[in-house]
Amino acid sequence: MAYKTDLLIVKPGSARKQYGVVTDTLAAIEPPLWGIMLAAYARERGFSAAVLDAEAENLSPDEAAARIKAAAPLLCGVIAAGSNLSASTQAMPGAGDLLGRVNAACPGLKTFIWGLHPSALPERTLKEERTDFVIQGEGFSAVTGLLEKLKAGAADFAVPGVWRLRDGAAVPSPREPLVADLNTLPVPAWDLLPMERYRAHNWHCFDDLSLRSPYAVVYTSLGCPFDCNFCALKALFGKPQVRYRSPEKVIEEIDLLVKNYGVRNIKVLDECFILNRAHVEKICDLIIERGYNLNIWAYARVDTVTGDLLAKLKRAGVNWLALGIESGSEKVRGASKQRNYGQQKITDAVALIHAAGIHIVANFIFGLPEDDMGTMRETLEMAKALNCEYTNFYTAMAYPGSDLYREALAAGTPLPGNWLGYAQFSEETLPLPTKHLSSAEVLSFRDAAFDEYHSAPAYLEMMREKFGEKTVEHVRGMLNFKLKRKYAAGAKR
Repeated sequence: MAYKTDLLIVKPGSARKQYGVVTDTLAAIEPPLWGIMLAAYARERGFSAAVLDAEAENLSPDEAAARIKAAAPLLCGVIAAGSNLSASTQAMPGAGDLLGRVNAACPGLKTFIWGLHPSALPERTLKEERTDFVIQGEGFSAVTGLLEKLKAGAADFAVPGVWRLRDGAAVPSPREPLVADLNTLPVPAWDLLPMERYRAHNWHCFDDLSLRSPYAVVYTSLGCPFDCNFCALKALFGKPQVRYRSPEKVIEEIDLLVKNYGVRNIKVLDECFILNRAHVEKICDLIIERGYNLNIWAYARVDTVTGDLLAKLKRAGVNWLALGIESGSEKVRGASKQRNYGQQKITDAVALIHAAGIHIVANFIFGLPEDDMGTMRETLEMAKALNCEYTNFYTAMAYPGSDLYREALAAGTPLPGNWLGYAQFSEETLPLPTKHLSSAEVLSFRDAAFDEYHSAPAYLEMMREKFGEKTVEHVRGMLNFKLKRKYAAGAKR
């Protein structure tokens, strides 16, 4: 069959299953950054490429399959990822559903699946999903290697980073080398996306909820040097490490987004942006020189923020920092192999960020291995005392590729019966039990804690002072979205 394009990258439209009703108005619609990174890399090497974002275009799986058939690609790649790399597992049901429909609609079309989850479980993914190949790792040379093989009519698809089936058995592959110099990567292929369809998270635009679009995601580094036991990032990158993109390459992309697409709202993808001070300061200086009116959010660490750096971040348009505090209990934080900050260090960092005029998204996890009702209450009380502008309460999940996953398998700990059970906000959500609590107890505490925090009088008054009555009413309306949970406290398992 004649093909029209060499490579088609597809993001499935499965967000509603992952996030429930909150995806309709509250959640972000994020561009598939890794998809357009892979597309740009292939284009630079002479291949034609296209991207189909079924989520942004609100396509059903059948509609997406029909669009793929019409595009007639030589190779079709499905991206199993969400807002963060750790969201890959919960994206698997949508990715698998789409692959099955593509297989039926386009017999003979070669497909691959990419994401952190497939990288963590390449053999299982290959056997469970209707796909020809599983990409393990970043995928740049793996995808172009596949394209070269297909164009040459090769029967052997031995390419580093590409797992495949032979006679029903998975054929493993050595990992492809990581890109040593990120500056050799081209600017992501933003021109392949429907840019008008992307929007920021609701909290990202609490200052003006009518300005959530346009929206983009950029990276200034890839990887993370830390090794938290609940994180699966090393399944994609091979080991805890971080590589940096030059500030000049970062600003080149920001220039394009601002001038070509009118982007103001930007998420910095980096696992921890506020880590290398010289790197961060140079990026800020370049933005400040241009006088852009940006609304940026990025991840930071409690122990890397200083007053003068925060002042520069604010001038550059960094209006939100996300802090991974995780637990209000020093015992729980230490047992999870994390940076076991003292309570005062956390309090001081939050005060310093607020003094710089920067808002905070505080991230906490309920259900870490040492958690009991008392330590989870400590976490909630710490969150209320810090009184940040938005707080994410997550439940501990044993994501494939993480130490928690391996430990859970070794101990025979009950895990979700399907991949959607790893989604934080779905009806199927099933967190890990702790040494002291059932999964249902952890999940019920999390949902109650979210409501208790965001309805607290002190929180609402702070929000009124900072953002106005309209945003307060938006927060109250947000609390009306009640998540459906199959595994609530008291439910049989």
